[in-house]
Amino acid sequence: MAKKDYSELAKDIVAHVGGKDNVTNVRHCVTRLRFVLKDEAKADTDYLKQRDGVVTVVKAGGQYQVVIGNHVPDVYAAVLDQGVSGVGSLDVDEGDDVAKGNLFDRFIDLVSGIFQPFLGPLAAAGIIKGIVAILGAAGLTAANSAWYVMLEAAGDAFFQYLPLLIAVTAARKFKLNEFTALAIGGALIYPTLTTTIPALTEAGLNKVFGIALQLPSSGSYLQTVMPAILAMWVASIIEKNVRKITPDVVKLFVVPFVTIILTVPLTFLVVGPVANLLSDWLSAGFQAVLGFSPLVYGFLLGALWQVLVMFGLHWALVPLAIMDVAANGMSALLVAAVLPNFTQTGVLAAIMVKTKESKVRTLSTPALISSIFGVTEPAIYGVTLPMRIPFYISCFVSGIIGALTMYFNVTAYSMGAMGIFQYPSYVNTKTGDMSGMWIMIALTVIAIVLSFLIQLFAPVPNLYGGEEKAADKSVEAKADATELKEISQEIIASPLIGQIVPLNEVPDEVFASGAMGKGIAVDPTDGVIVAPAKAEVTLVFPTKHAIGLRTENGAELLIHVGMDTVSLAGKGFKSYVEVGDKVEAGQKLLEFDLNTIREAGLPVITPVIVTNTDQFEDVLTTQERLIDAGDYLLTAVK
Repeated sequence: MAKKDYSELAKDIVAHVGGKDNVTNVRHCVTRLRFVLKDEAKADTDYLKQRDGVVTVVKAGGQYQVVIGNHVPDVYAAVLDQGVSGVGSLDVDEGDDVAKGNLFDRFIDLVSGIFQPFLGPLAAAGIIKGIVAILGAAGLTAANSAWYVMLEAAGDAFFQYLPLLIAVTAARKFKLNEFTALAIGGALIYPTLTTTIPALTEAGLNKVFGIALQLPSSGSYLQTVMPAILAMWVASIIEKNVRKITPDVVKLFVVPFVTIILTVPLTFLVVGPVANLLSDWLSAGFQAVLGFSPLVYGFLLGALWQVLVMFGLHWALVPLAIMDVAANGMSALLVAAVLPNFTQTGVLAAIMVKTKESKVRTLSTPALISSIFGVTEPAIYGVTLPMRIPFYISCFVSGIIGALTMYFNVTAYSMGAMGIFQYPSYVNTKTGDMSGMWIMIALTVIAIVLSFLIQLFAPVPNLYGGEEKAADKSVEAKADATELKEISQEIIASPLIGQIVPLNEVPDEVFASGAMGKGIAVDPTDGVIVAPAKAEVTLVFPTKHAIGLRTENGAELLIHVGMDTVSLAGKGFKSYVEVGDKVEAGQKLLEFDLNTIREAGLPVITPVIVTNTDQFEDVLTTQERLIDAGDYLLTAVK
């Protein structure tokens, strides 16, 4: 079956969130495109809510969330790489990735940005751990089954090396070099620490500057969460300041060297112990609330969970459960919140039985299927929330089910799986006890049946006011969809591989001041320049160290290899094009020898300048640290 084309939908969404120039960042979760916009007032929320292909729009946690449904990955890909006139390729990190709003909004954005990218693999690993536990209950062990050994490694590795995964996602959030982050995260879980640090402690030799070098109470930083997050935050501050004062000629290795050699000791001596203390306090506080009245806790969490998810506020709780499982191998913190999707299944089934609106049935069928797999946004935003009463019934029944999970003392032994895939998570990975799994399956049946029966005897409001009105509304939405905001802009890819350097940090006053035009620079790691777009060659300097291009849409570019490299008189440079040549994106333009330039004591930083900047409204540049040839570099906006 041919894959559906979402380019028109993506184009329409980008146009009605205010255009590409209004987007600071875009990510996606299971069902939503999550935009961070420079100015939410520029977004046409009413239009998007009516647009076919969009379930609804939610503003929460500093994000402008366009709810799509199950096919959101395809729409997200179309948003990032549409290839349609007037919008272009939307980069995922074009501006400062900083959430707007109050401190709580920023906290939610930070947490979701760190944990959201790996929730899918986390869920997969959790399911595998559950399968391993079931195999163990059947008598298989590492001593008698090769399958057990392989699956145990597949399930446990993700949780064991969680600090490395957090290092990567936190580095993206804090704008830290990801490989530097991995070096720091790797130091935290270095294998010999579990033996060397206790040995030093026993010998009384574990103090540095009077501060004791020690491991968490668990005996290692494996499976920890908070230490890695705080370590990456500290490292990002160090890296940013070191970068400012380091000469460009040695920046490539000096910046990561200083960042790592300062961050790792700070993490072991200060950051790690503080993070472990915070983790212990948070866990103890949450456990105290749970211990006060498990039934009340379960009812409130179950009843309110769908509301929390709607506004993205569940991200304040998810990390606590992840930390609890990582530290203790089990958690009951979120068990009360894992079955509300099945109460949506029940009310949707009842609605489909009672409704007379064909569009409601059309919406309810895929929403019901999605709810079985743990995805509730299509059901909530498309059907039950607009009708209100079904949503209230779902929340009420979810509260009852949540209280029952606490009454039966159900415990989760892994995190992340949703819907019908979650049941192996309740098999005790140490004893093989499967009673928790059977209880959760029984509660699933109760959730579906109870919510179905209550909704069956409750009124089902008309969602669209009748078929004729619904049809008129559809026609109106399709007519409005043709009115697109035109955006004229030029997307420029990187012509070389290397590390991004802001233009104002280029060691040449003419370039740094912007006198030649706006742009950005790359500290190259490879001596090849390729065409950043389809263009005509307008300049090849006689010494081959600079080349000029005019793109199809009129952007005039100057790529200048190194500073003062004209003094080399062409030594180490080789051109593959001449003035007047038409070149395609990615075509090789010239080569240069990095060693020749460095041996001459010259910087190799290469500015890429839009020399006719005055003909554009603005020039926007990437915020990535490292870049490859062909990656997004800048946008010239008319």
